[in-house]
Amino acid sequence: MNCKRLCSSLCLLLCLNTQAAEQQALSISVGDWPPYLSADLKHNGVIAHLISDLFADEGYRVSFQFLPWPRAYAATAAGRFDASAVWMHKNEREADFLYSAPLLDEQFVFFHLKSFPFDWRSPYDLTGMTLGGGLKYSYGAKFDAFLSTGQVRMERVSSDMQNFEKLLRERIVLYPQEINVGYAALHSNFTPADIAKITHHPKPLLNNLSYLMFPKQLAGSPALRERFNRRLQQYRDSGRYEQYFRDLQAGHYQQTPDQAGELEADSAEP
Repeated sequence: MNCKRLCSSLCLLLCLNTQAAEQQALSISVGDWPPYLSADLKHNGVIAHLISDLFADEGYRVSFQFLPWPRAYAATAAGRFDASAVWMHKNEREADFLYSAPLLDEQFVFFHLKSFPFDWRSPYDLTGMTLGGGLKYSYGAKFDAFLSTGQVRMERVSSDMQNFEKLLRERIVLYPQEINVGYAALHSNFTPADIAKITHHPKPLLNNLSYLMFPKQLAGSPALRERFNRRLQQYRDSGRYEQYFRDLQAGHYQQTPDQAGELEADSAEP
């Protein structure tokens, strides 16, 4: 009897090892964009988790390489990665990439101090104000066109933290940012007292879709995109897609203090 159990266990182990070996590996380049993508979050963030699970159900094992956004783009366009996440649509990018079906629906809002009574209906209501912004960042074609008129001033810096610091010091009066990204930056970098001073206007500046991009340089990209899109639609139809974002709102992707400590220890140089 023990011999039979041993043989069964060995057969099961062999099958599991064979299945793991048969899983094809995919390498995906990403930029740091918490709470959606970050090496400091569980599952590398909600979008990384979603991508991993989608591909796992198609028989792929995914690894993510965090890079500065320009390097992620260039390296993937050259075919050194199987895909890159996540990117808004721009016509010029179609020369290098195939776009997936929409993967993320972003909502950009204006952050401001609670002490600043602010309301708006059109961009012209912002005339004369000083805004914060990201370096070389697009806020959609319509708002970019308004910015180019010079009726508002946008001071661009390299990080959310810098923009929120300027907002708290009243050096700017508005900061447009994706709502979940903005609050993630606040909770990661500021005290509860400072966070309590900031709110956002409920009217969206921009509703934007983002995508997984597959390099045209790789012959397998069209088939890989088709499989990804089909599985993504299944997730949406079943309601599973929405569960990832309910988990995000519930804080399930935040590292616990113990996990954060383990991460730092693992990443420390010997």
